[in-house]
Amino acid sequence: MYCPQCGQQQLSDNVRFCSRCGFLLEGVSTVMASGGIVPIRPMQAGPKALSPRSKGVRQGAMLMLSTALIVPLLAIITVNLTGNPEFIVPLAAVVCFVGGLLRILYALIMEDANPPMDLNQASGYAQGYTPQLEGSVRPSLPPASASPVGWRARPNTAEIYQPPSITENTTRLLDKEDPGNR
Repeated sequence: MYCPQCGQQQLSDNVRFCSRCGFLLEGVSTVMASGGIVPIRPMQAGPKALSPRSKGVRQGAMLMLSTALIVPLLAIITVNLTGNPEFIVPLAAVVCFVGGLLRILYALIMEDANPPMDLNQASGYAQGYTPQLEGSVRPSLPPASASPVGWRARPNTAEIYQPPSITENTTRLLDKEDPGNR
């Protein structure tokens, strides 16, 4: 396949970008195979992904709410096993509640509010209005020429003008007979 922008021949038909100009080649082979009509890729209807911020807030809320379940269960277990719940139960209550609160604050302050983009849905193609390549469809573009179009060789300006020697100016300043030095 050849790049439609610069004409560079690609190593394989599976490359995503042109190696010379960086043109996006992701859908070029599909468009060429369909005769210039841009195919439709249906959007997949599924559950929307949550943003990292929403996930963090939910995790913090679940940790805070789990305090209502963990603390009584821990109190029952420690009373039956040790008979002394005065240290473990309050510590678990504080850790669960404050940990959930800190997780919510971290999510609100530090995490991204936008959900991650699904690459399969982002690269969907829209339907073209009319075929752009009606009639004969060429399988590929011609190979790139050795010199780009519109460029010409740079002229060698060194042979047009020879700069004066640095010693000429110094010699002229030291010359006593020069009227400019008196």
